[in-house]
Amino acid sequence: MKKILLLLLISISHLTMAQTKTEPTLKSILLEQLKTTHTEKDWFVPVNIALQGLTAEQANWNDGKGNHSIGQLAHHLLFWNGRVLAQFKGQDVAKFDGNNEKTFTNFDKKGWEDIVKRLDGVLVDLEKFVETTDEAKLKELYSTIAHIGTHNAYHTGQIIYIRKLQGSWEADKGVK
Repeated sequence: MKKILLLLLISISHLTMAQTKTEPTLKSILLEQLKTTHTEKDWFVPVNIALQGLTAEQANWNDGKGNHSIGQLAHHLLFWNGRVLAQFKGQDVAKFDGNNEKTFTNFDKKGWEDIVKRLDGVLVDLEKFVETTDEAKLKELYSTIAHIGTHNAYHTGQIIYIRKLQGSWEADKGVK
């Protein structure tokens, strides 16, 4: 009897979940991508966890082979996410000569905590923008928004790899 009751409860639970599950929308898909690359750990570690607990010295460390530091990567993410958000909002965007290397090299370890805080704020604002933008506008912007998530995930992977090289990564944060 207990097994039958348990099977009945499981069946009702699945039926209820199926009835309340909504169809994904462009907005929900883009938001999921932005959130899983920002704060929500899912298949991979988001940037907030990847940067968590890093000191300015650790953020400034590089391998001595010409590769970027974590601080440079975070600054690069702040630059591009902030620039795209300003464009989406119709705000003035500072002139940029197109030299992408400059978006990395502007890092100063004195401003590390500020960069982390500002990056988080820009990513929150991007999520709010997508949440409040109508579907028609999202159809115009979807490719750029999808690329933002991919770009952020790519550089977050680099951040984790650098932390592993320097010995500052804690495997319990999601990647062994």
